[in-house]
Amino acid sequence: MGLCHGKSAAVLEPAEEEETQVAAGAAAPAAGGDDGVASPAKAPPTPKQAKFSFYLPSPLPPSSYKGSPANSSVASTPARKRPFPPPSPAKHIRALLARRHGSVKPNEASIPEGAEPDLGLDKSFGYSKHFAAKYDLGREVGRGHFGYTCAAKAKKGELKGEDVAVKVIPKAKMTTAIAIEDVRREVTILSSLTGHSNLVQFYDAFEDEENVYVVMELCKGGELLDRILARGGKYSEEDAKVVIHQILSVASFCHLQGVVHRDLKPENFLFMTKDENSALKVIDFGLSDFVKPDERLNDIVGSAYYVAPEVLHRSYGTEADMWSIGVIAYILLCGSRPFWARTESGIFRAVLKADPNFDEIPWTTLSAEAKDFVRRLLNKDYRKRMTAAQALCHPWIRGTQEVKINLDMIIYRLMRAYISSSSLRKSALRALAKTLTVDQLFYLREQFTLLGPNKSGHISLQNMKTALMKNSSGAMNDSRIVDFVNSICNIPYGKFDFEEFAASAISVYQMEGLETWEQHAQQAYELFDKEGNRPIVIEELASELGLGPSVPLHVVLQDWIKHPDGKLSFLGFTKLLHGVSSRTIPKV
Repeated sequence: MGLCHGKSAAVLEPAEEEETQVAAGAAAPAAGGDDGVASPAKAPPTPKQAKFSFYLPSPLPPSSYKGSPANSSVASTPARKRPFPPPSPAKHIRALLARRHGSVKPNEASIPEGAEPDLGLDKSFGYSKHFAAKYDLGREVGRGHFGYTCAAKAKKGELKGEDVAVKVIPKAKMTTAIAIEDVRREVTILSSLTGHSNLVQFYDAFEDEENVYVVMELCKGGELLDRILARGGKYSEEDAKVVIHQILSVASFCHLQGVVHRDLKPENFLFMTKDENSALKVIDFGLSDFVKPDERLNDIVGSAYYVAPEVLHRSYGTEADMWSIGVIAYILLCGSRPFWARTESGIFRAVLKADPNFDEIPWTTLSAEAKDFVRRLLNKDYRKRMTAAQALCHPWIRGTQEVKINLDMIIYRLMRAYISSSSLRKSALRALAKTLTVDQLFYLREQFTLLGPNKSGHISLQNMKTALMKNSSGAMNDSRIVDFVNSICNIPYGKFDFEEFAASAISVYQMEGLETWEQHAQQAYELFDKEGNRPIVIEELASELGLGPSVPLHVVLQDWIKHPDGKLSFLGFTKLLHGVSSRTIPKV
């Protein structure tokens, strides 16, 4: 899907092939930047009324995609094992949109659990009502399905005389309680996330009887999408690194605070100025949400070309943003989308089933590190995907520029699992950690340093909390990150040196996603066999896995133990690394 082609991607796309936004958020933006930070220099076209609630212009033209479903005949379609394609999530997504915003039309089929009536909804947000006294609203610079953006000038206060952007969200469009909550959450997130140079700055929120007004800094440099097209559809590798570095930096900051953006795409990144080296700002938190590290979100939101597979499966976290960044990186480097089809149903099926193409020009001319970077973000198994902090440590990103690494919440999750593991599993993880390369250890050493080891090179669980609070924002209260970390710090445990930290913070699933996994696993097993392996009683292993007395142990666990010496087999070792429990043991 979306194969690379030599034809320029800067051609205008046919009107019927527009990008589908599959989510419901308050005042979702049009391509002009409905978030209130688009450049006033460009007057956006009037958006076309589409059959789908959120339509945006496609990021790149599909006409040059060889091998895309749009250019395939029926005869060329691979034979199916069953006569009809699997059900598309598109219909279900439309239903979710309708319920979220009350957008069911009279001639459309009724939807179970339909939209709540507007009658009786409380549309009072408690924001200041003095917008007109503080700002002169200028011309419109962007429009979306549920709101529009205007340039404005401050008349008084600290911003007096400065140009700002104002996102105007009509209350008449808030026809469901969910839509009202979306607006409230967007303002909460914008006001809580402060202090990052690649994050659009929030100033204030106002309301009157008709509208909510969200005041932010005005970005005058235009969209990342526009610059991609101005460059003929793609960036050079070196220039792409600069852009991706900034995107990863702000993503890692948001994820540490427990905020998942859920709509990362080129249209939602604006440059501060027209200067070629201008800073990039992420905008539009209308679809964003708070997520606790050990919880999953289930509502389907995002934009079709950038939506992660697990979002369509209705169980996801911050990893979904990393998939979107992988799609952006793919587009930047080769000028085409990794997943493409003429219809939203086709796009979703491609996201769920198709593999991105790395075998044609320009991929054949790009570095192996660039391809590895994108592949590790576009892994359909979210557990094997890099986090933002890990991606910043990837050799492709840090090879030519100095990067600032943020704390990574996955470290806290992995360490909690390690602490609760048996001594047998800890021994297996220590063996695996000894096989890590210098590049793989770079990320772990950075995280260990951020946790603030003492002079003797040890960290305690209290260090983990202290380090987190140094990097906290108000958003952590809503995402309950601090509560999660407190639950770890309250566990009685000793100190970690770097060797044990590396064992505790290693992700076995991410290791499995590497091409070198088999070598790592085999080498780790050999170390374990020499240093930590010992004859194991099946009942002991059953206790390790939480298997009850009713389970036929000798049948279930026979492949886990080597018969000659009673020690853990290679299969048993790899399953032990994952922390396999009775829930994942197949029933016999």
